[in-house]
Amino acid sequence: MIRTPLCDLLGIEYPIFQGGMAWIADAKLAAAVSNGGGLGVIAAGNAPGEYVREQIRLAKSQTDKPFGVNVMLMSPFADEIAEILIEEKVPVVTTGAGNPSKYMKRWTEAGIHVIPVVASVALAKLMTRLGASALIAEGGESGGHVGDLTTMVLVPQVCDATNLPVIAAGGIADGRGIAAAFMLGATGIQVGTRFLVAEECSAHRTHKEKILAANDISTTVTGKRLGHPVRSLKTPFTREYTKAEYSSISDEELEAMGAGKLRLAAQEGDVQQGCFLAGQVVGMIHKEQPAAEIIREMFAEAEPILKGADKWVK
Repeated sequence: MIRTPLCDLLGIEYPIFQGGMAWIADAKLAAAVSNGGGLGVIAAGNAPGEYVREQIRLAKSQTDKPFGVNVMLMSPFADEIAEILIEEKVPVVTTGAGNPSKYMKRWTEAGIHVIPVVASVALAKLMTRLGASALIAEGGESGGHVGDLTTMVLVPQVCDATNLPVIAAGGIADGRGIAAAFMLGATGIQVGTRFLVAEECSAHRTHKEKILAANDISTTVTGKRLGHPVRSLKTPFTREYTKAEYSSISDEELEAMGAGKLRLAAQEGDVQQGCFLAGQVVGMIHKEQPAAEIIREMFAEAEPILKGADKWVK
């Protein structure tokens, strides 16, 4: 069985995080992943603080294993949620879409393991200095908010820049991805898109069906003009948004155009106006499974690959 220092640090069986997918990663999915031996993560997204508190308490009722909360730092409720995490004694916090420096001292003093998503070496070095417990190096292959660097080049550079455990994210959906991440220096992985089709995932049926029907070129990135690019499935909305992004429309109008689209997709399955988050691994995902089965299957695939990693050396 594959076990790394990350497992001992967080008290988990498998070194795998479930990605914090806005309006998708709720208490039910997080608890299922944690009960399956990984680290389940509730996504705060743009949700108000009381919703996040409710999800934390619901997760506690469904699992006695460690779980985390992902804070989307651009959220208007980020300050409120930062305090709720302390009040509710959440063991792990991951962060995305920004720099969590303003919250780091409060969280670490409260005994929370802070594990930021980083898309550059500079941010990795800063988070290391500020007391992060580990780092998630996320490449642009991932779904949701993305950076410019790919996982293949980002992970080894982050590993070289820090003495903290590094979790690789972006483009990982099977045992081959796990093995590749470990070869690059990571001690854990984060998986989002494959957990979208976990049986316990509450995403709309249409969202799951679109993931299962997608192929290798089914995703696109929008929002670069505003400085917050997002990867999602190609839909009528993304085509309309891309056209607007390169027009004379104002930034304010463009931002308003994208408001609420993630929720429309995740909760209502709106194929015309929804933004369906997905990473580039969609073409590798072909079935719906329980979360625990996904975890076991991925690591069972990775073990023989890692054991045979020296087969090309003469």
